Amino acid sequence: MNTLQLYRKLDWPLITCYLILVISGWLSVFSSVYDPELSTGIMDFSQRSGMQFIWIVSSLIIAALIIFVINPKVYNVAAWIFYGISIILLLSVLVLGVEVNGSRSWLVAGPLRIQPAEFSKITTSLALASLLGGYNFRLKNLTGYWKTAAVILIPMMLIVMEKETGSALVYLSFTFMLYREGLSGWVIILGLIAILLFVITLTNSPFISITILFSIMVIARGIFTRNLIRHILFLILYLPLIIFSPRLGNLSISKTISHWPLFIWPLIAVLPPFVYHIISTFREKKLYMWNILLSSLAYLILIFSVNIVFDKVLQEHQKARIENLLGITEDLQGAGYNVHQSKIAIGSGGFAGKGFLQGTQTKFNFVPEQSTDFIFCTVGEEYGFMGSLFILLIYTYMLIRIISLAEKQKDTFARVYGYCVASVIFLHFFINIGMTIGLVPVIGIPLPFISYGGSSLWSFTILLFIFIRLDLERWR
Repeated sequence: MNTLQLYRKLDWPLITCYLILVISGWLSVFSSVYDPELSTGIMDFSQRSGMQFIWIVSSLIIAALIIFVINPKVYNVAAWIFYGISIILLLSVLVLGVEVNGSRSWLVAGPLRIQPAEFSKITTSLALASLLGGYNFRLKNLTGYWKTAAVILIPMMLIVMEKETGSALVYLSFTFMLYREGLSGWVIILGLIAILLFVITLTNSPFISITILFSIMVIARGIFTRNLIRHILFLILYLPLIIFSPRLGNLSISKTISHWPLFIWPLIAVLPPFVYHIISTFREKKLYMWNILLSSLAYLILIFSVNIVFDKVLQEHQKARIENLLGITEDLQGAGYNVHQSKIAIGSGGFAGKGFLQGTQTKFNFVPEQSTDFIFCTVGEEYGFMGSLFILLIYTYMLIRIISLAEKQKDTFARVYGYCVASVIFLHFFINIGMTIGLVPVIGIPLPFISYGGSSLWSFTILLFIFIRLDLERWR
């Protein structure tokens, strides 16, 4: 196949989705900054719409270079070089970075301002593709787990140190790719349990979390030992002891320890069955017994570190937003203001929307960060349910298309990279839209291809078009 025939095999449906989202984003950015009194045009370079046009043109040039100029073999050969450069940039941000909105995540050189955390998602995707696509690599053994975890956690932790917790959470999306490559589904289940225990501890108390953890572990033991009925009966009989264990402090024999914290009592109550499980684990030496034991210990550490993480790792505005989302506090004039106004804007759009440049919430700046993190509320207000549904369908088709093409790849590198692309775009899309309608905490990550910003648009363009170029190679 000659070069001309090869380029005819470009995946135009995927490119079309990209162009629709980019143009929709440009129009939405213009709507979000439009002032009817000034009547500035969409090409006014003193406004964000004009700057976004520059980012779009430069992104199209970058896409063309990736497709027609850069040899696709460089991505595999130099994956670790790119990864190393991104780590150096993330480290340099900690020393030389400029603080914006409470996070030190930007490097500034004259008029140019870039956010290395955005580009590190690309280099981490390439590094993971190179690692998992390497000769004789096995994800399921311990060495494979540790290498993979290190590739993901190193940039993730550096981004946390920059106080960009939202961007760091995106790295959890690589779990979806790892599941496709053989990661046990139990790992995902364990992650969901961790989230559940975190939320319950935060909104209620460690007492309830310990009780739920004990119930989960008894049921898990019943499933693996194939004695589920017996373990459920044990749980029914034993749970009342745990639930009423705090009343032990009211007994005359325990007056000296009645001042103990509430969570101490369920720990005492679960101690006998826990010791029995430890003895059984060492005696029977079965893997599932060790997994249950180690998971229990890890979850106990999580439960007792929730307050530390919440108080020491998260910033004040992030804590306030989480508390507002979970109903711990309600502050519609403070932490909950953005989401409250965003929901008003989206709801006011109705079925068909108010029309282009007709959004009242948009015109009068009721929603902060409307051209970046909350750009979707502009779509909802001006184009209503139908316009929002259209954007959601474009994203859904794009993700399905990427996964479908990834499955057709002839080599592991391209397949793994394709799944990384789909995972990163999905989590950004899910969290961003989720926070505009109040389903997830506001953590400040952009909507791919739509939100205003050069670093964001460039990084997502590079991420996507590298995969489009790799997909061409299967036609050779």
